[in-house]
Amino acid sequence: MWKKLIIGLLVIVFGAGLLAWFNRTALLSHLVLNRAAANKIDAAPYQPVTWQQGPAVATMPASERAPNIVFILLDDLGYNDISTFGGGVANGLVPTPNIDRLAAGGAIYSQAYSGTGTCAPSRAMLMTGRYPTRTGFEFTPTPDGMSQVIATISNGMDRGVLPKIVPNRDITDGALGYDDQGLPGSEITIAELLQEQDYHTVHIGKWHLGRHPDFLPNAQGFDESLFMESGLYLPEDDPDVVNAKLDFDPIDKFLWAALSYAATFNGGEAFEPGGYLTDWWTDESLNVIEANKNRPFFLYLAHWGPHTPLQATRADYEAVGDLRPERMRVYAAMIHALDRSVGRVMDKLEAEGLADNTIIVLSSDNGGAGYIGLPEVNAPYRGWKITLFEGGIRVPMFVKWPDRIAPGTVIDTPVAHIDLFPTLAAAAGAELPGDRIIDGQNILPEATGEGVIQRPNDAIFWSSGAYRVVRAGDWKLQVDGRQNKSWLFNLADDPTEQNNLAQTRPEKATELQALLDAHHAESVGPLYPHKIASPIAIDKTIVESVDDSDEYIIWEN
Repeated sequence: MWKKLIIGLLVIVFGAGLLAWFNRTALLSHLVLNRAAANKIDAAPYQPVTWQQGPAVATMPASERAPNIVFILLDDLGYNDISTFGGGVANGLVPTPNIDRLAAGGAIYSQAYSGTGTCAPSRAMLMTGRYPTRTGFEFTPTPDGMSQVIATISNGMDRGVLPKIVPNRDITDGALGYDDQGLPGSEITIAELLQEQDYHTVHIGKWHLGRHPDFLPNAQGFDESLFMESGLYLPEDDPDVVNAKLDFDPIDKFLWAALSYAATFNGGEAFEPGGYLTDWWTDESLNVIEANKNRPFFLYLAHWGPHTPLQATRADYEAVGDLRPERMRVYAAMIHALDRSVGRVMDKLEAEGLADNTIIVLSSDNGGAGYIGLPEVNAPYRGWKITLFEGGIRVPMFVKWPDRIAPGTVIDTPVAHIDLFPTLAAAAGAELPGDRIIDGQNILPEATGEGVIQRPNDAIFWSSGAYRVVRAGDWKLQVDGRQNKSWLFNLADDPTEQNNLAQTRPEKATELQALLDAHHAESVGPLYPHKIASPIAIDKTIVESVDDSDEYIIWEN
């Protein structure tokens, strides 16, 4: 009897404690989300954007000028989200004919990589051609409170055997705040280099390289900047919007609480955009092309889509058909809008007689995210955004330049985002800075038939804290320092990283580890500390439970 009573009391006490823990978790999340909502931007009504106007009459034909450059960067695009490679959203039910047309019209880099598995450091590498071991820009800046929300909510979820998110307890009061976590002004961006070549430089869309005035696009080489001040594509209650909220995703919860519908122009006051973000930014891109058709220009169109929050126009939602689950339909509609944007930009260049001597580059900042709960976005590759498996970093990269690159060109040599800085500089006739190391290589000669791509040790590097990766030739070594675990793959035989050879080919692992050690030996260290260390399942989305047979990496950010 006494035994039963004691057991009963323990159950009551334990149950009450567990309930209190869940209530505390919910309360903390509620408080932080409310604080985020309280800091939403109060945007003024829409105001038209007045772009600087170039010469009314061209001083020379477009074919004789330095090439115009249009760089279209998508956000979190999955490798399998476009139909160029034979796939497409919803098993190919939503094709991307305009992106396919761009790819077919120039060079397809079949083994192209992002700078890393998350957005901001990848964008920094695009802008500078330098690894974070040289710039210090290693971790993605996150808004105040976001990491706390993600950790609190995630650690309260049932993810099977996946470990808890670990906050960085070593962050001091002197650590940089969100606005001050930016790309140092001492770095030279491709926009600054092109300005020196008399290009008119324009940024439209996402930036994510710092919000302090010293880090904003206008201070980093862009003559004009239409800046994404916050990240709703349309107001949540707009009659023309279809929303898909992801109740299973802590990141999504924070975004819906924190984001507004707002933009700024050249650092001015925040105002409401002029429509669904993807379409409005495209409208303004066409205006930029019109305004600058008689002089060389660099247009950096950094789309937000298909990054969460998932929002589509009702017209696009209807256009893609009755897909399930609902989030798939909204996501597909967002891809549909992005594809339309690419087509409109190409059509405008054709209409203005600029297409032949305009370089169009299209890529994504990293792979598709597992936290949207759509398992096929990166097929056939393993991994997601926030990993360095192929699914997290293998991205589309297409370069169209009719005057120099033949349609249907396919380049199988591995290339990466760090290569775009020296490539675009060479196309514009600009010399690389002589006071610093540029890690990227000019990838145009192979596309134009004038040479091959060469890089030291044939190696490309990635890193986020203790998680470090190198690809040298066909071999790829991943090292998760927090787990003391390594993965070694021969990508020529095993492009989808199924067969870990770390134990059976120790001499190759040692060889690649030496390259990693040498690469990090001269690292300047991160500009600011990581906030959390997150376990990310390699083969399962956030909606799937992780069991003992599953592998994961630990990502510091």
